[in-house]
Amino acid sequence: MTEQKTEKNQSLRNNEYYGIQSKFDQLYQKSQSGENFNSLMRTIESKENIMLAYRNIKSNKGSMTPAVDKQTIKDIEKLPQDLLLMRMRKEFKHYQPRIVRRKDIPKPNGKTRPLGIPNIWNRMVQQCILQVLEPICEAKFIENSLGFRPNRSAEQVVAKSEFYINRAKLSYVVDVDIKCFFDEVNHVKLMRQLWTLGIHDKRLLVIIRKMLKAPILLPSGKIVHPRKGTPQGGILSPLLSNVNLNELDHWIEGQWAKRDFPNIAFQTNRNGTRDFRNEVNYMKKVQSSSPFT
Repeated sequence: MTEQKTEKNQSLRNNEYYGIQSKFDQLYQKSQSGENFNSLMRTIESKENIMLAYRNIKSNKGSMTPAVDKQTIKDIEKLPQDLLLMRMRKEFKHYQPRIVRRKDIPKPNGKTRPLGIPNIWNRMVQQCILQVLEPICEAKFIENSLGFRPNRSAEQVVAKSEFYINRAKLSYVVDVDIKCFFDEVNHVKLMRQLWTLGIHDKRLLVIIRKMLKAPILLPSGKIVHPRKGTPQGGILSPLLSNVNLNELDHWIEGQWAKRDFPNIAFQTNRNGTRDFRNEVNYMKKVQSSSPFT
């Protein structure tokens, strides 16, 4: 938790150093009030946002991991600030994603998970976009969504579980794993979801769509062009995955966390714990109303 707090404080200090935190706060507030955003590229291409992206990527250990072209953050460090800004704005104006290097990472169960390693300039582009999109999307996510979000962690999940067990006398934790989730994200639906969240800057949406279609170099040497999925390892992928799951999160919260169960007689087990059988039976009746069944 100390490490997480340190990262949070450092991120906030970086934002304030470049004088852009107030802009992110405004984006969050406007998103909360339901406003749409038609000209986000102006902020994304700003000097403050680009330099903040450079600083954030430079502090990331992955910045030294080379992609297909063998370039790392060291190649960007050599550029004067004015040339860096010129190069980044050129990247946005004529954006074409470079080949993403695929690397298989071993998992504890003996299997592997695919990791995508984008070109360092593509990583800079993704970081610039992430910094601006994140406050907009964060305003629309539910409070109890704790995965792949700033200032949230697995430790908070454990703490909430312990709270419900000790204070609410609940007994079960359900662990659900969506198999190959990152590889199965539907691009068309994801773009519609971004639009629904108020992201209406068409130039930005075109860039994101191109990112999703970036060619992938497999370990075998074969190049594939994805029709679905967001590559694990991409800076923007965790945010896009939460956008994709946002509707499901809201539905689950509406069904369980915020549902007003009408005319249900709550019962108690012999040991004093709450018996949820009546609620479960009620949920079976309303399950057919779910858009996910």
